[in-house]
Amino acid sequence: MDELLKMLGEMQIPFAYDHFAEGESPDPPFLCYLLPGSNNFSADGRVYYKISEVHIEVYTDLKDLSVEAAVEAVLDEHGIFYNKSEIWIDSEKLYEVLYTFEMEV
Repeated sequence: MDELLKMLGEMQIPFAYDHFAEGESPDPPFLCYLLPGSNNFSADGRVYYKISEVHIEVYTDLKDLSVEAAVEAVLDEHGIFYNKSEIWIDSEKLYEVLYTFEMEV
């Protein structure tokens, strides 16, 4: 977890686990991160190596390639292989760019 929090801090964008408390959400851009699952490696019928699925959600009110580049630079610097997708959340009037990857947390 320390490595993940270090990476998030290097992105220099406000972040919270899952969501910000109601009324405490900063102005975009901001990040939310989640650990929604695992893909553990087993040996001898036991968990040998714990691997967590990580989601980093980047929220912006406008498409902002510089924010995405900053996030990707940190992930690249740490040797993280990631996948990326994007949606528009009409009810929030925000773009969500989702980065998914696995790491030991």
